[in-house]
Amino acid sequence: MQGVAVFGSTGSIGQSTLDLIGLHPERFRAEVLTAHRQVEPMLRDCERFKPRWVVMTDPDAAQTLQLRLREASWGGHINVLAGPQGLVTAAVVPEVDMMVAGIVGAAGLASVLAAARAGKKILLANKEALVMAGPLMVQAARLGGATVIPVDSEHNAIFQCLGENYRCFQPPAGVRRLLLTASGGPFRSWEKARMFSASVSEAIAHPNWSMGRKISVDSATMMNKGLELIEAHWLFSLPESAIEVVVHPQSVVHSMVEFDDGSTLAQLGSPDMRTPIACAMSWPSRIHAPVKALDWQSAQRLDFEPPDTERFPSLALARASLRTGGAAPAVLNAANEIAVEAFLNERIRFGEIFGAVEGTLAQLSHQAANTPASVDELLEIDRQARDIAQARVAKIAG
Repeated sequence: MQGVAVFGSTGSIGQSTLDLIGLHPERFRAEVLTAHRQVEPMLRDCERFKPRWVVMTDPDAAQTLQLRLREASWGGHINVLAGPQGLVTAAVVPEVDMMVAGIVGAAGLASVLAAARAGKKILLANKEALVMAGPLMVQAARLGGATVIPVDSEHNAIFQCLGENYRCFQPPAGVRRLLLTASGGPFRSWEKARMFSASVSEAIAHPNWSMGRKISVDSATMMNKGLELIEAHWLFSLPESAIEVVVHPQSVVHSMVEFDDGSTLAQLGSPDMRTPIACAMSWPSRIHAPVKALDWQSAQRLDFEPPDTERFPSLALARASLRTGGAAPAVLNAANEIAVEAFLNERIRFGEIFGAVEGTLAQLSHQAANTPASVDELLEIDRQARDIAQARVAKIAG
């Protein structure tokens, strides 16, 4: 029996994880659930899974949840923690063997680092832990003896192709390059002018995957693939030049590994996050997941094409940030979070996301080149980047 901490349990990754825990109660127990302020969904999951610990990062939501749990006949044993520090505390409780890092954005960074230092098994669905703090994350995992398994479908696909003996943060033997596949998002075939003024509803309508709003916009701008490229650099200890992106509209091939002998291995499957989560939870064995199998008896098309970096400059911005090193990827991530939030709130147009991010990177280019020596230094440049991005958004919004 393994105790699982599901960080971001009310989100899509969290709910998929809880589906699997519910299917395999003999192997997994949900010991920790966390959310921001969604009290009602959290109450439903608490009643079903009876965790020992719950964290609500919004203090008012934590207070409301605690009152509701006291009123419930089954809720008396559940401990409620509040705020960002509650996440850090819950990440290291002894009942937790495995942490599913499903909190989107920089908010999940401190808890992932804490779990790494504590030697937990980390199922990493939070790109930002490595995008913002790659060197700090690698150091924490090595010092703490943590096992990190990627849950992003692309990185999990690469992890599977590298074999059961491979461990993250070391260069894989005999590998020529990694090929990250991208669906191309909802605007893959749109003209640039039409895409510039796309609506929020159009941007979050992903053709293949069911994801949260922020991640869906990142897919539409292809910034998600830029962040994944940075993440792959740290996970697999390969240079930016050995990581390529290829557009694959069907989202059947989740990524590929090209080896020195000319072989290419690919991982294929339906676009359902329960597959990579199940793989990571049970690695190196396999467990059942209620995922629709691919139908190989009917005609199939597998199309591939290069990404259009002129219409989608996010990939070039990500590569430039990775080449700059230091805190540049953290600045990229912070500026993108602010710009996407502004778009979702209809303050700026879709095409203006790119300019806000690029301008922030340019304005902080000198500071961003330095590598933060601590989380506090990293968070300070993250704060500066957010302030600059907010100012740029305000100027764009007029």
